[in-house]
Amino acid sequence: MIRRCRQNLGYDANVSGTNVVIKIDPSNPVPLHEQVAASIRRAIAEGEAVSGERLPPAWDLAAVLGVNANTVFRALRTLRDERLVEFRRGRGVTVCGVAPQRSVMVAKARELVGPARQYGYRPEELAEIIERVS
Repeated sequence: MIRRCRQNLGYDANVSGTNVVIKIDPSNPVPLHEQVAASIRRAIAEGEAVSGERLPPAWDLAAVLGVNANTVFRALRTLRDERLVEFRRGRGVTVCGVAPQRSVMVAKARELVGPARQYGYRPEELAEIIERVS
């Protein structure tokens, strides 16, 4: 079963039976298929979706998120090309890879925070800079 809720003008799809939460924000300039792929990639990296676990059908995700099914299919094809998921006829989409762990992102953030502190930037100023860059 999939549940739908509105948050910050975006949609979350929380899939019962799994801990995967897919978030999209239609007002974000990042294309929707990239947002869907990023949410699934993050869920894999954080261990919310583990190898061997089946993802919900793309049609269901599309309905819950309020996007065209092709948007979800495009995101899943991207993840397939990255070897994070695999398509199996009659069995759906299964997680088969492991995304870089969250610790990689924490390490990169530390690399950024060090020089920012050195130049006198506060955390909220750094967050603002990151937001402008993306």
